Amino acid sequence: MRSSYKKEDVCLLLKDITGLVEPLPTQEREKLIQSGRHYSEMLPVEYVPSQKYMEAYEEALKNYAALTAAAVGRLSDRIMEKKGEDAVLVSLARAGTPIGILIKHYIQKKYNVSLPHYSISIIRGRGIDDCAMEYLLKRYRPKQLLFVDGWIGKGAILKELTKDMEAYPGVSSEIAVIADPANMTELCGTHEDILIPSSCLNATVSGLISRTFYREDIIGTEDFHGAAYYGELVDSDLSYGFIEAIEKEFLMENPPEETSVFGPGIEEAEEIAETFQISDINFIKPGIGETTRVLLRRIPWKVLIDEKHRKDPALAHIIRLAEEKNVPIENYPLRHYKACGIIRKLADA
Repeated sequence: MRSSYKKEDVCLLLKDITGLVEPLPTQEREKLIQSGRHYSEMLPVEYVPSQKYMEAYEEALKNYAALTAAAVGRLSDRIMEKKGEDAVLVSLARAGTPIGILIKHYIQKKYNVSLPHYSISIIRGRGIDDCAMEYLLKRYRPKQLLFVDGWIGKGAILKELTKDMEAYPGVSSEIAVIADPANMTELCGTHEDILIPSSCLNATVSGLISRTFYREDIIGTEDFHGAAYYGELVDSDLSYGFIEAIEKEFLMENPPEETSVFGPGIEEAEEIAETFQISDINFIKPGIGETTRVLLRRIPWKVLIDEKHRKDPALAHIIRLAEEKNVPIENYPLRHYKACGIIRKLADA
């Protein structure tokens, strides 16, 4: 699989489907998804950020690189304590890939250990890429594999992993993430809902690759799940700009985690669904990262923001995107999260 990442940083276990699938505009994709088509059978047209939005990303990078770097450091230390130098990082494409690279670089710098790093696909409702798992298990022992992602919203991917790992004895379904406001894993850098700057963008901060794809006419039984390479975005590629900005803030001793969260975030997501009479929990996307994704590649109905965080600079890009797209922002008391996106049910539009 082509990407703008260096080969020594990550091995992408993905099939290159560039040019085989016509990307669809957001409105068209959303109609198809809500009429029953699986989201993994389509590719979105990549959102090209406006100048104002890029300014918000740059601001986020400036303000939150140090916080993100501290979370990467804490997480990397926990990985070394728990897994040691035998660990194999398996990031979940695509949001997990830059995080896996940051963890790999931090561990290399602090512990002088070069951990193998692969990136594979997992798709909600379709499961883990079995061909990629077989590839890894021919080369490593099950207990060496450690899944890595950017953040946990309400835990849908963790639930998918737990189910899928029943087929792979000895492989832990535990997931290592920078931010876990949902309170689902101990292997996290923070339980606070922090802004990880890479969540603000799509392919241009993820090696120029699309989100992962699975459709039986294109992905054969012996193929990895697919992804497309956006070579036309090469002049806008910020993948290493992001990684280097975080690495500049790396400390070899990181301040301890101060945030403690009680109870799982899924309960709060269910309460939000009940309050707004949303029958499908998948329409509720809590957390800064997930809210950003709703605004970038779905049709949002509204954004909820906890009033006490309204002026938090971490939400500036969300407010800017919501204004650009005329999405209403509503004050709502949130316990685990600073923001929550709700997808519009198109039948109601």
